[in-house]
Order: sequence, then C-alpha cells, then structure tokens
Amino acid sequence: MKSNFKPSLRTTLKEEGGWANHPRDPGGATMKGVTRLTYSRFLGHWATDTELRNIPDIHLEAIYKRGYWDLARADDLPNGMDLSVFDFAVNSGPGRAAQYLQRMVGVPADGWVGPKTLTALDLYVTKHGLAGTIKDYNNRRLGFLKHLKTWPVFGRGWGGRVARVTNEALQLAAE
Repeated sequence: MKSNFKPSLRTTLKEEGGWANHPRDPGGATMKGVTRLTYSRFLGHWATDTELRNIPDIHLEAIYKRGYWDLARADDLPNGMDLSVFDFAVNSGPGRAAQYLQRMVGVPADGWVGPKTLTALDLYVTKHGLAGTIKDYNNRRLGFLKHLKTWPVFGRGWGGRVARVTNEALQLAAE
C-alpha cells in the first residue's frame, strides 16, 4: 500500500497536542504524545523536562515511524485502516492496537500484525466493506477506552479523538 504515514502523523499529532503532565495520566510527562520514558529510550539517557519539551520534529517522526507505524504494519493496511490502527497504537500501545484488529478479524490475538492478520483483514473488508471495517475497529477502540478507570477524567477527549480519527480514516478510504 502507498504510505499514508505523514498525513496520519499530522492527524495524530493534532490529537496529541503539546506538553502534558496530568497527575492521573499513567504515561506521565509527555510532549506531542511522546512520553519521557519513550524519549529517554530513544536518546539513550533519561530525558530532562527541557529535552522532552524541545523534542525536534525529526525525533518525533523517527519515534512514531519505527515505534508505532512500522510495528502496526500500517503500510500493509488499507487506506484509512492504516490511520485507525496507527492512532490506536499511539494512544494505547502497538500490541493492543494489533490485538483489537486481530480479535475483530478472527485470528489469534498475539499483538503482532503478520500475514494471517493481513489475510483475515482482507476477507473482513470484502465482507463488511472498508468503511464498515473502519467504523467497527474504531467502535471497538472506543469500547476499550470506555472501560478504563481513567475514562471519567479523559473520556470526553478520547471520545472526540476517536470520532475525528474515524472521520479522517473514512476520508482516506474514499480516496
């Protein structure tokens, strides 16, 4: 598939915003969605607030590409599903995003998108249509988020995010 990485990254970065360090957020301090732990691993040392707040765009792109887009095998997913799975991976982890995809298409949920998952996804899209597949996946994502103990704190924002990502994904699918 043609890579939608850059437009998908733009969508996700709009959702992630800038600096955040909410006491109820288990991710802790983040900048543009990148946690201190993730950035520290990237740098090879513990990132300071200053380093995290000033994360260069080239680092953001590398972290999101290798750590989320590539792990989700988003280039192998249909237009729109690539954004949906990528954004779920960023928000809740690549393994979880893959598991929800795998459960939806009826293959063992091992957290790694491989040939069996891709084949099952193709069959699912044939049966339900691409728009229906995108809506189903994002509805499952929303269901997961609603069961988190932090839903009362972050639910309004997460719900809006899933709705906006779904709409963007449907637009990509229509292209």
